[in-house]
Amino acid sequence: MNNSIYNFPFPNNEPILSYLKKSPEREALDKELKRQSSEVIEIPLIIGGKEIYTGDTAKIVMPHKHSHTLAIYHKAGEKEIKMAIDAAKAAHKIWSDQNWATRASILLKVAELLATKYRATINAATMLGQSKNIYQAEIDAACETIDFLRFNISFAAEIYKTQPISSFNQLNRMEYRALEGFVFSVSPFNFTSIASNLNMAPVMMGNTTIWKPASTSVLSNYYLMKVFMEAGIPEGVVNFLPGSGALIGKNILNSPELAGIHFTGSNNTFNSLWREIGEKLGKYKSYPRLVGETGGKDFIFVHPSAKPREVAVAAFSGAFEYQGQKCSAASRMYIPSSLWEEIKNEMIEISESVKMGDVRDHDNFINAVIDEASFDNIVTYIDYAKESLEADIIFGGTYDKSEGYFVSPTFIKTTNPHFKSMEEEIFGPVLTTYVYKDKDIDKAIELCDTTSPYGLTGAVFGQNRLSVVDICTKLRYAAGNFYINDKPTGAVVGKQPFGGSRGSGTNDKAGGEFNLVRWISPRTVKETFIPSTDIFYGYMKE
Repeated sequence: MNNSIYNFPFPNNEPILSYLKKSPEREALDKELKRQSSEVIEIPLIIGGKEIYTGDTAKIVMPHKHSHTLAIYHKAGEKEIKMAIDAAKAAHKIWSDQNWATRASILLKVAELLATKYRATINAATMLGQSKNIYQAEIDAACETIDFLRFNISFAAEIYKTQPISSFNQLNRMEYRALEGFVFSVSPFNFTSIASNLNMAPVMMGNTTIWKPASTSVLSNYYLMKVFMEAGIPEGVVNFLPGSGALIGKNILNSPELAGIHFTGSNNTFNSLWREIGEKLGKYKSYPRLVGETGGKDFIFVHPSAKPREVAVAAFSGAFEYQGQKCSAASRMYIPSSLWEEIKNEMIEISESVKMGDVRDHDNFINAVIDEASFDNIVTYIDYAKESLEADIIFGGTYDKSEGYFVSPTFIKTTNPHFKSMEEEIFGPVLTTYVYKDKDIDKAIELCDTTSPYGLTGAVFGQNRLSVVDICTKLRYAAGNFYINDKPTGAVVGKQPFGGSRGSGTNDKAGGEFNLVRWISPRTVKETFIPSTDIFYGYMKE
């Protein structure tokens, strides 16, 4: 028997490749983009390691060219959902009993496969299926996915080595058990890395999962599942279950084996899951762990001492990279009147320099939003602003879905700090600003804190350090990830653990040890070497 104590030091973050013309990574990616664009693949369910074809299918199309079908995927029915529950249950003992270093070695292999053999594959699938440009795909599907895998192993090592104190005549130890049952993993379309981590974080701690991927990201998620299997994840540890969220959720929440939900998605959906679990608590073996990251109405607050160019660059990239389809994307700003004209002009200049179009044209900074429903929703906010006497569109405001779901970066100025697009989550390339009078900065800070029900990300810009610290303190609950003189997006695993509270979720911080703790059920074991043979206390024998 191997009694080694393994050493998994904290890794460095995966380097972001440059993809310059004629570089090896650029040539490999372009070749893979061409390959995936030229075929239509069939995607099955994967349950207990077996491919399942139900015959109930749907299409995966390019958001930037929706006439182009990339894949046909099969959807789960009630029969397949039950099969997945049974498979996860059957695999639980084998996987949870494994030496944790064995689990770690498999996850490290997943990371290595993604860093090398399948880097172009996962990036190309994310670009084509989710309409990300090269950089946005690279930092997500490759780098962040790899970072989650590698860092989580080191976080797990720190958790496992945390042990209680032993004393004379006794040995105390802590066992870190997997949860009793399976974890339901519900992943969003916008980050391939999140889809991986929603499964791999619980899996690292010995759990099994049933994975409901977003319908619009099934392509990249399927490639992820294939990599998991190639790396050696045993049958049934992760069960890949595309299909109707309502149908899958209904059946999963009726299972007594449900031990937890790892979720990223809308606030309404998470609230619905939480509410239904509360109503069914008597059904479950234990209280299900609910870990969720939901929405955001993320802000940039500008102090009068800020530098306009720095604000403009951060605001544009923070609001419009990946078409604003990030939970962390900047969607509201508070700008002092003394800096408004300079910031506005800088942002107009930037907007005139970017191109929008197909991800396969690498000059395009802006690509398509994910689907028609999202397009139509975003357009309602733009049209509302066009018709309102309380708002002016500074740039953008155009849209076209004839070929792809394209919405130009749209910057709105409003005279009403409670304007619709200042308060409601849009999840698209729309940024609204309220210009406050410099003397009313305290009122503006209060508006920033109280306007949104969310508390995910936010940023403050300013050169006056004492004022910046004061704003940071006053907005302490307004954002779980707070940035000083930087955009409110781009959290890096191991450096800025990510999550928010208020209406933004449970703030269990993906990319840190806090998240992994939720997927274990500790057991304290006390061993007494020489048991007592007398019940009486010392003073009773006097």
